[in-house]
Amino acid sequence: MVTTYPRAERAAQAREVEVQLAADGIDGVVFGWVDNAGLTRVKSVPLAQLEHAAEYGVGAVPCFDVSLVDDSFTAAPSSTGPVGDLRLVPDLDRLTPLAAQPGWAWAPADRYTQDGTPHPGCQRQFARQVTEAVERRGLSVRAGIEVEWVVADAAGAPATAGPGYGMTRFVEHSDYLREVLRALTAQGLTVLQLHPEYAAGQFEVSVAAEGPVEAADTTMLVRHTIRAVSARHGLRVSYAPVFTEGSVGNGAHLHLSLWRQGRNLGHGGPGRHGLHPDAEQFLAGVLAELPALLALGAPSVASYLRLVPSRFAGAHRCWGLENREAALRLITGSAAGQANAEFKCFDAAANPYLEIGGVLAAGLAGLDAGLSLPPETSNDPAALGAAERLPASLPEAIDAYEKSALLRQSLGPELYQAVLAVRRAEAELFGMHTDADVIEAVRWRY
Repeated sequence: MVTTYPRAERAAQAREVEVQLAADGIDGVVFGWVDNAGLTRVKSVPLAQLEHAAEYGVGAVPCFDVSLVDDSFTAAPSSTGPVGDLRLVPDLDRLTPLAAQPGWAWAPADRYTQDGTPHPGCQRQFARQVTEAVERRGLSVRAGIEVEWVVADAAGAPATAGPGYGMTRFVEHSDYLREVLRALTAQGLTVLQLHPEYAAGQFEVSVAAEGPVEAADTTMLVRHTIRAVSARHGLRVSYAPVFTEGSVGNGAHLHLSLWRQGRNLGHGGPGRHGLHPDAEQFLAGVLAELPALLALGAPSVASYLRLVPSRFAGAHRCWGLENREAALRLITGSAAGQANAEFKCFDAAANPYLEIGGVLAAGLAGLDAGLSLPPETSNDPAALGAAERLPASLPEAIDAYEKSALLRQSLGPELYQAVLAVRRAEAELFGMHTDADVIEAVRWRY
């Protein structure tokens, strides 16, 4: 039975939150959600309206279910165009004062219908539902998404001269990077690493793993924070899959580990490299579904300009221990709790809630079917020439998505069809564009 959200309970919580936020000098609260094109959309209210927003939600136009990267719209069987309204309800448990935007706080939001029932196209609630399905199996998942970005000057050129992974970049931007660290830490996040990446102007930050929905929330908060800090330093930020033609792009690698009763099932098991059988079956399910999952995790035409062999993008459907060219890289870590799997083929054009929810659904299917991982790829799959290439274009990923009964069932008809409509429309939108045109069109959209 579908239940409505607890209006009175949320209102009471908001009244308590308002007092603390007022004491912290907060004037307004931003509510964010991510559309099917991977763009973050927001609404905000003054602090005095937070209680009303928590109880009744804020109006949200349903046509954003079918919005494209260029802010145009397509149509899906469930879309109503300009007609109707949804309610955007903030998750107050995740409300965070923004360290780089004084006077503002942020909260991720769920979308509901006018009568208070969950909107079937809400990606965040989809991720929560699949997470709950995992938990009903007596399992839990810890997840995290790496954030890679290119920092550029006011003219849009990469704002570093130093080499990839080089200390020179830290010298050039030490004050900026220190403020990024301080802002993330002030917001309660645990930063694990911050370093220069390979491409010109590129950096990467990773934070501590957490639950799947929380990891998606954190990913959005980290990106917002980096963008805000960058603006205060007169810098621009791009999370686009590719910033410069022919170069390594911005990935958003998904790390996850499967747990049962406090035990990491990726460590100390009887299987290959210490995998517990349940962990192997789960990962095998994801690997089997990976071509279709690219429609969720590599959703842009530009994604396939990044997803090419020999660029550490994971362009082949194979797995291997510490193999950075395999789509699935197994990481044993130096301690039991650190073992995890990394999916390298995803990028920041993805809606992280869709990506994580789809991966978990595929993992559960692998458990149900008792799947096994194929033979390990221990060398560069591009050099071997035997490993299966993942879809090399968005139309190829769309074709795999349309053939996936698993994703059709897991997403539900409304969300499945909306995602499909957006992917088809963007493939058509950029169908006649050159690679350079595509990169230019989306460089500052993400």
